[in-house]
Amino acid sequence: MSEYRLEMHGVSKSFPGVKALDNVSLKLRPGTVHALMGENGAGKSTLMKCMFGIYKMDEGQIFYEGQKVTINNPLHALNLGIAMVHQELQPITERSVAENIYVGRYPMKKLLGFLPVVDHDTMNKQTEELLEKVHMPFNPRHKLGSLSVSQMQLVEIAKAVSADCKVLILDEPTSSLSQREVEALFDIINTLKAEGVSIVYISHKMDEILRISDEVTIMRDGKYIGTWDAKDLTTDKIITQMVGRELTNLYPPRTNTPGEVIFEVDNFTSINPRSFRHVSFNIRKGEILGVAGLVGAQRTELMEGIFGVRSKTEGVVYYQGKPLKISRPRDAIQRSIAMLTEDRRATGIFGILPVSDNVSVASLDRYLEAGLFLNERKIEELVKENVAKLSIKTPSTKTPISSLSGGNQQKVLISRWLANDPDILILDEPTRGIDVGAKYEIYTIIASLAAQGKSIIMISSELPELIGMSDRILVMCDGRKTGEIDGEEATQENIMALATQFEQ
Repeated sequence: MSEYRLEMHGVSKSFPGVKALDNVSLKLRPGTVHALMGENGAGKSTLMKCMFGIYKMDEGQIFYEGQKVTINNPLHALNLGIAMVHQELQPITERSVAENIYVGRYPMKKLLGFLPVVDHDTMNKQTEELLEKVHMPFNPRHKLGSLSVSQMQLVEIAKAVSADCKVLILDEPTSSLSQREVEALFDIINTLKAEGVSIVYISHKMDEILRISDEVTIMRDGKYIGTWDAKDLTTDKIITQMVGRELTNLYPPRTNTPGEVIFEVDNFTSINPRSFRHVSFNIRKGEILGVAGLVGAQRTELMEGIFGVRSKTEGVVYYQGKPLKISRPRDAIQRSIAMLTEDRRATGIFGILPVSDNVSVASLDRYLEAGLFLNERKIEELVKENVAKLSIKTPSTKTPISSLSGGNQQKVLISRWLANDPDILILDEPTRGIDVGAKYEIYTIIASLAAQGKSIIMISSELPELIGMSDRILVMCDGRKTGEIDGEEATQENIMALATQFEQ
């Protein structure tokens, strides 16, 4: 009997204009966590989609439990005992938590003795037991859309666990989770390991990889680089193998000098009493203002309120000392305010449109001629310039954005707002799901924009990122501003002290 639960040999996969996988191999042992690492576009998710039956391999073989198999589709993979939690969530927000967990495999009963219908009572009971097992306190009957992005991600993980799988693929599972939720996930992983489950863990978070993994496989540009025991690796060794070079500094040197106050938010209070309330802050010209807080702090909701996505009962925004009336995002965009959203799939990309349309969509007003016609040549020049500036890996500007890796999709969204040349740029988790090399490129762009006099508001759940990039850090807890810290004085400890300052 083979020592490996699953083996992939010589896997290759091409898409129009790009070879995504080139002779890649992977071997998974039972009861281990096998980390899969590489820059965005390295082919990690593509390899897993071949394993899960989403993509057909051009070349290669898969052996499962010692037998050669051809995995035809995801349902076939699930029936074999292979489950996958995708990086990009695809929730059915108008259906319940239970229905999302059991979609495609609902427990059935017969009505009137012959008519097959979904057995909701059994499904809800099984979901309740499952959620209790994995320590997720959600009501199985509640609509999934009532949960936050991080909670939806936890439901996806519970869904995979419910499949009673032998191989579990986790693609960026902690990208939206708080530290407390990460710890809960690690407890689940350790339980599954003890039960003999083989876990593939894709993440760009080095501390997680070194803590949770037994083995690490690194890919680069669609090729297999090597596999190591996790205990023999360090962050520097991983980065060197991922990017093919050493990165001596995680954050670029900054040359910005914050000037006068250019943007003020006064007494912002949501129409929802459980959301942000009485929040005031300002940002100076050329300043990077970090925004910290745990899940539920209402950071995203506050920024969406400022940008005109959410309603408020109180509060005024001042730009260059003058009050602004922002009732919808279009108002904010016209007043040189931009916002990169947290959930790129749900509220960012236009999945069926090409890269060019996704880059240019916020800037089209600038390229109208005679108020009627778009100057396609100038738009294409704009797109090509921004694709080059952010090193976006795409076969062409006409490639559908949905076929790009998650990190390259994120870079397209950043380039969308750079093309619009805003004065105030709100970035909500700008490096979520992005590898260390691409992160540095985005940090460099952020620092460059600040040096040009742009004002940056950056929400991040990664405290080292906030400390490394911010001139000043605003901290929120439970919808309130609990303090501000000068960037040079910021530590993880004093940020967390303010982030856990709940009202008594």
